[in-house]
Amino acid sequence: MPLPASGLRSQQGVPHAALLGIGAYRPSRVVPNSEVVGGIDSSDEWIRQRSGIESRRWATAEESVQVMAVAAARQALERSGVDARQVDCVVVATVSHLLQTPALATAVAHELGTDQAAAYDVSAACAGFCHGIALASDMVRAGSAGHVLVIGVEKLSEMTDPTDRGTAFIFADGAGAAVVGPSPTPGIGPVVWGSDGEQFDLIRNREDWRDVLASDHPRMPHLVMQGNAVFRWASFAMAKVGLQALDRAGLAVEDLDCFVPHQANMRITDAMARAMKLPDGVRIARDIVDQGNTSAASIPLALDRMVSEGEARSGDTALLIAFGAGLAYAAQVVVVP
Repeated sequence: MPLPASGLRSQQGVPHAALLGIGAYRPSRVVPNSEVVGGIDSSDEWIRQRSGIESRRWATAEESVQVMAVAAARQALERSGVDARQVDCVVVATVSHLLQTPALATAVAHELGTDQAAAYDVSAACAGFCHGIALASDMVRAGSAGHVLVIGVEKLSEMTDPTDRGTAFIFADGAGAAVVGPSPTPGIGPVVWGSDGEQFDLIRNREDWRDVLASDHPRMPHLVMQGNAVFRWASFAMAKVGLQALDRAGLAVEDLDCFVPHQANMRITDAMARAMKLPDGVRIARDIVDQGNTSAASIPLALDRMVSEGEARSGDTALLIAFGAGLAYAAQVVVVP
């Protein structure tokens, strides 16, 4: 069907997009395993063996999701050399902004001083940051935004049941951010993403808010997880997704410098690395040891740590894989800024 000769214009962006800078915010409170074992009749050794976690960061009352998001974003902007007024869109990945509306991104965009940037939240749980990076790359290359700020932020300590043996020791708080903008060379590879809604119930809020409000003892609807099923799914299905992302980027495992998976569980990370047959020289993010699982914030926090500790260098290729509730997932290869 021919298009009408209406004079309608389309817009074009730039051939390539890349991460221009990253930032992070880690809450001030360090919570060792010894503080959580009592509520779940467990031990430090059991938690380490099961998850690899030795301690985690929990935010104070003053460290709201907005406070953490803004702090990480400001660091990313400073490192990228991009002024907040150059940001055309702010994407915040989170499941712990407890207002149904408006989006946290709108408040963050205003506080940062953007020039009325478009702003919206992404609810894809632990996969949210990688979803945001994929969307940002497409926006820059299509011309709908010159620069996009992507933030992953969570305050999961408020949504964790301290007596739930399956989750009490896992979840944590924090924020990470990245500025995505134009690049003379490819800096963000094609995304491989999807969801497996048949397994919707494996990670979820325990109750619907309506059921909570109707109960005799209203309380926060805590997160629950079927850990064994999630472990089996993530360990093997996500390795295939990672290899697909490498293939779409035109790379092999031998071309990879860094592997930055969602910091869900150390055993899952090790299982994915084995399944993908990563060479010994590939440096693997293990931020979970003293940060915990921060859902949408985990990948930018882990990448930031690798850069700050010299494990990842500017120009390195890094494979990002995120997966979580939904079950939603996303993976892409990026060039470290």
